[in-house]
This record gives sequence, structure tokens and C-alpha cells, in this order.
Amino acid sequence: MVSFHLFSANLAVIVILSRGRCGLSRCITYYLMSMAVTDLLLMITAVILNRIAGIYFPVSFLSITPVCILRSILNYGIIDCSVWLTVSFTFDRFMAICCQKLKIKYCTEKTAAWVIGIVSTLSCLKNCVLYFIYEPLYIINNVPWFCNMKSIFYTSPAWAAFDWIHHILTPCLPFILILLFNALTVRNILLSSRGRRRLRAHSSGCNQSDPEMEKRRKSIVLLFCISGSFILLYLLLLLTFLYVRIAKLSYFSGTNFNESNFILDESGFMLQLLSSCVNPFIYAGTQRKFREELKNGMKYPLSLIVKLIK
Repeated sequence: MVSFHLFSANLAVIVILSRGRCGLSRCITYYLMSMAVTDLLLMITAVILNRIAGIYFPVSFLSITPVCILRSILNYGIIDCSVWLTVSFTFDRFMAICCQKLKIKYCTEKTAAWVIGIVSTLSCLKNCVLYFIYEPLYIINNVPWFCNMKSIFYTSPAWAAFDWIHHILTPCLPFILILLFNALTVRNILLSSRGRRRLRAHSSGCNQSDPEMEKRRKSIVLLFCISGSFILLYLLLLLTFLYVRIAKLSYFSGTNFNESNFILDESGFMLQLLSSCVNPFIYAGTQRKFREELKNGMKYPLSLIVKLIK
């Protein structure tokens, strides 16, 4: 039931943003829609096809090793796409606020579409390598079942390097980039707001509301909520990776579900999935026009029912 509500929330975000009535630029709308689409896909692949299907249908077509590997590749590919779209959105807001000369060329619908396409393609290609790290957990009647990481994944220097690169690209490097862009954006906003306040006070002799700074404030609140929730919800996953690699452990031995590293890994993955559910609530909490569109969407079926009754 909870998954259905979260699925519906992401679907509602896509519909509302596609209507273009939230007072956001087309560039921002493209990024937010792409993030909502990846969140929706993650709900389908990681939650419905992986978690729910694994609990209620533990032995099914989805558990055959080739299908299990494909699900894993899709999960990681969509997660990478979601993470780097968050970075792309953060960089776009940095360019729009801090680089006025480049803003005209970069912050456009065409550039946003290209960035989204490139990020999505590279995310899928990068994770195709994961096909070679899995082996069947069981073979019954010559049919391979489930996925288990090969033991060589934890001992081979090549696979260790790949694991480091994989986690550096997602989420270590995004952490650094998001914090850097946000810090530079805040610094620019503070400097420009001070200058604008002095200028307006000097010219008008009194403090008046500044529409431009109010617009920037709303933009920065949305940016910080999205990037802040990403950092908080991905932090445990990053700490688990460092713990496993530094202590030279495995993520899961395949038999003991009470291992501390397995519990940490699953908890981090749970928070990672949760990050795909919080954005609709962020939009509703920070964007007044989004809330209005959501209310109108909820009232529409009721108005149809009333008309049919009359």
C-alpha cells in the first residue's frame, strides 16, 4: 500500500510538471521531470520487481540468474542516473545564479535535454560491467537461480579498483560536487543580496521587498532541499562501502542475514530507495503553485463525479 502511494506521488509529479503551470522555467522543469521519471523507474525496478516480488514470489521467473542480473544492472543504472541528474540540476542552478554570462547559453531547454540524455546513456553503459561480477547462488535441475557476487570480486585488484571507481562516481564525487556548487551559490547570493540591499536603500531611502532576491530565495530553498536530502539519505551507503573495503569484508556472505555489514548495506539501500520518494514532498512543501496544481488535480475527479450525479 505504501509503495502504491509513493508510486502515485511520483506519477502525480510528472503529470503536474508536464503541464508547465508551476511557475518554473522550462529548463528547471526538464530536470525535475527527469528526476521524477528516474524515481518512478526506481520504484518499479528496485521496490516492485526486486523487493516486493522477492518477498511474495521468492521463486519465480524473476529469480533466474540472467533475469536477476538484468534487474541488478537496471537498478544500479537508474540509481546512477538519479544521482547525476541531481548533480546536473545543482550545477544548472549554480550557473543560473553565479554565472550570468554563461547562463544564457547553458540554462536552456536544449542544453537540459542534451545533459539528461547523456547522463542517462552513460549511467546505463557504466553498469553493464556488473554482468560479469555475479554467479548463480544455486543450480537446480541445470537452472541457475538468484545472484551472488563472485568471491574474486573481493580479492581481485581489478574488481577492487572497479568497486572504488563505482562508489567514487556514485555517490562520493556527487557529494563533493553538490557541496561545492551549493557553497559557491550561497556565497554568490550573500554577496549579491548585500549589494542589492545597499543599492535599494540608497536609491529609495527605505527597505523594500526585492522580487529578484525573493525569486532566488525560492530557487535556493528548492535546491537545498533536494541536494540536502540526497546527501543525508546516501551517507550510510557511502559509510558501508568504506567499512567493507577498509575492513576487507564482503557485503553479504550469502548465508548469514545477521552480519553487521549485511544489515548496514541493506539499511543504506533502504535509505537510498527512500531518496526516490521524498522529492514529491519537497516540491509540495516548497512550491506554492505546485500545491495549487496538486489541489486542482485532486478536486478534478470529485467535480466530474458531482457533474455526473447532477
